[in-house]
Amino acid sequence: MPNPWTGKGNPYTRQEVRDRLRNTLNKQQAIIAAGAGTGISAKFIEKGGADLIIIYNSGRFRMSGHGSTAGLMAYGDANAVAMEIGEFEVLPVVEEIPVICGVHGSDPRRRIWHHLLKVKEMGFSGINNFPTHSIVDGHFRQVLEETGMGFDKEVEMVRIADKMELFSIVYVAKPEEARQMAEAGADAIISHVGTTVGGSIGVTGATCSMEEAIGRTQEIIDSCKDINPELFFLCHGGPINTPDDVREVLSKTTAHGFVGASSLERMGVEQSLTDLTKAFKSIGWHGA
Repeated sequence: MPNPWTGKGNPYTRQEVRDRLRNTLNKQQAIIAAGAGTGISAKFIEKGGADLIIIYNSGRFRMSGHGSTAGLMAYGDANAVAMEIGEFEVLPVVEEIPVICGVHGSDPRRRIWHHLLKVKEMGFSGINNFPTHSIVDGHFRQVLEETGMGFDKEVEMVRIADKMELFSIVYVAKPEEARQMAEAGADAIISHVGTTVGGSIGVTGATCSMEEAIGRTQEIIDSCKDINPELFFLCHGGPINTPDDVREVLSKTTAHGFVGASSLERMGVEQSLTDLTKAFKSIGWHGA
């Protein structure tokens, strides 16, 4: 049903979001979720026909010219930034598609159930676990886990969101993480295979091959599809950057779609602004 106060748009119920995504698949279309760090991005991503808009704190850094990984660093309050982008930039300009709020579930300073209530009250139609510690590995990941700021906090956040009937679309990097999220009640699982390649601030060597990305994505799907047959599975990151890349992954896996942040928002701006500026600068002047 539409928003009961305005007659259209956000917020949607959990089941309404699920139904919208299922309808996309029934039309033989891939599900496309897009990150938006600014209102102008959100406005034109919606015009392009995306199925979901996700607010990441990293979007603010990305659209300020910095790498998305800045969203994982201590450069600001991730939860406050996502809420601010949603309240003042994205939710006011999005007309119709569901908007999802990135939530840093392992933030030890917050009662996460209380923060989720504020997310719901703000008018978001669901949550995403970003920043996520699933993409942190090695010694630092071990320290996070041992000091109470690990991935299990993100799982607990999804478990609470499930009780609140909040739609959740979550990042995982390993099959065992996917199972944890599926058992906690997640609605959609995103296979995160690394920071997106390409552009001025994308990675080069710090990623995997396309073959590895395809293999990891299918492993994640296979690991938990028996838990909930209604789960949606999406791919993200690493070498999966262009529409052709996504077509290749979807043709070789059973994923339902793609989540693009840098791939849509940043890459869409970089080349178009460069080309447009060059076009203006090519104008001759014939003054005296």
